[in-house]
Amino acid sequence: MKILILNGPNLNLLGKREPETYGNLSFEDFLNTLMARFSQIEFEYYQSNVEGELINKLHEVGFTYEGIILNAGAYTHTSIAIHDAIAAIKTPVVEVHISNIYAREEFRHKSLITSKCAGLITGFGMEGYALAVQYFLK
Repeated sequence: MKILILNGPNLNLLGKREPETYGNLSFEDFLNTLMARFSQIEFEYYQSNVEGELINKLHEVGFTYEGIILNAGAYTHTSIAIHDAIAAIKTPVVEVHISNIYAREEFRHKSLITSKCAGLITGFGMEGYALAVQYFLK
C-alpha cells in the first residue's frame, strides 16, 4: 500500500515553530517513528510552501496511490484550487491538522477542502497522521 503524506506551508518548521501549538518534534523525526510503526506501508513524504506544487503532487499520485494524508496548512482556509484538485483525483484524501482548528482563530474554522476529503482529523497532534493511516488500513 502506498500513501502520500502531503504537508503545506510552514510545516517544514515543525519542531521550531510555535512549540506550544505544534510541539517540539520535527516532522522528519515523527515520520521515522510512523514508518517503523506501519512498516507494511510504503510512505512518500512531500512538503511545500507553494500552493501549485501541492496541487501538482496531488495530480501526480492521485490516480495510483491508495491514500493521501493532507495537511494543507493555511491553504485549508483559502484554496479553492486545492479543493478542485482533490475533487479531480481518484485517490481518497484524509485531511489532517495537528492543532484543533476549531479551538483557534475564527478564520481557521472554515475548511474549503473538507467537503472533498474522505474525512477530517484535527487536534490530536502528530498522532492525527497515524489515525489517518489506520483509516486507510481498514
